Amino acid sequence: MKQIAIISGKGGTGKTTITAALAGLVKNKVVVDCDVDAADLHLILNPEVQEEHEFIASKVASINLEKCTKCGKCREVCRFEAILQGPKVDPVSCEGCGVCFRLCPNGAIDFKAKVSGQYFISDTRFGVLVHARLGVAEENSGRLVSLIRKKAREIAQKNSCAYILIDGSPGIGCPVIASITGTDLVLVVTEPTLSGWHDLKRVIELTNHFKIKTAVVINKYDINLENSKKIEQFCTSQVVPVVAKLPYDKIVNKAMREAKTVIEYAPKSIIAAEILKFWGEIR
Repeated sequence: MKQIAIISGKGGTGKTTITAALAGLVKNKVVVDCDVDAADLHLILNPEVQEEHEFIASKVASINLEKCTKCGKCREVCRFEAILQGPKVDPVSCEGCGVCFRLCPNGAIDFKAKVSGQYFISDTRFGVLVHARLGVAEENSGRLVSLIRKKAREIAQKNSCAYILIDGSPGIGCPVIASITGTDLVLVVTEPTLSGWHDLKRVIELTNHFKIKTAVVINKYDINLENSKKIEQFCTSQVVPVVAKLPYDKIVNKAMREAKTVIEYAPKSIIAAEILKFWGEIR
């Protein structure tokens, strides 16, 4: 079983568009959307949820006013300024550190687990999709990514799948690290803009650090041929293959509006042919 993570240094490069296309192309696989902060792969794959589970990763404090003597100790020790007048706890500001719970002289602080999001196991026209939704202002995105990757591996092993396709999040932060750790290949989608080139360098530094095999797709390469050439030269210097250069094409926008992959919408297009070609190289 091979795990392929599709990531990007910045948002808007076409990472999810390419992941969706591969999801329709690759047989015998499980797809997992690890962009838990802003998941959008489901918009194209239109999943039917089969299982929904709560993600419980932290605790939040609350004040039991029957026990509280309003001594102010909790407000004094809270470095996140989460204790408001009343007194009451601001659940958004509360980091769940538990200091107030431990130091309250009257035992007036309740410290209970809270639901930080949900994760789902769904059926799509392309097979199983494991995806998640992290709550507003919630942390532990890396932990949620690790959890849904684990669920995807369990499903893949149970069904003897050959591949796991991972749609990662943009950037180089905790959820990205959780998305790529232990994978067989990282496919980085970039674009020939200054920000795209800058963030590509950071992503390749990250994959080099973890010693993960890496390949690059330059999306919309023809909007700036000079920058595309610089990206190719940089990748050559890093011994990272550029497996595809996809042209800018309004077919992509039309396909997204129809909630279809580019291969479904325009199977004879140049982009569809290029995706088929680079999947052959990756495989």
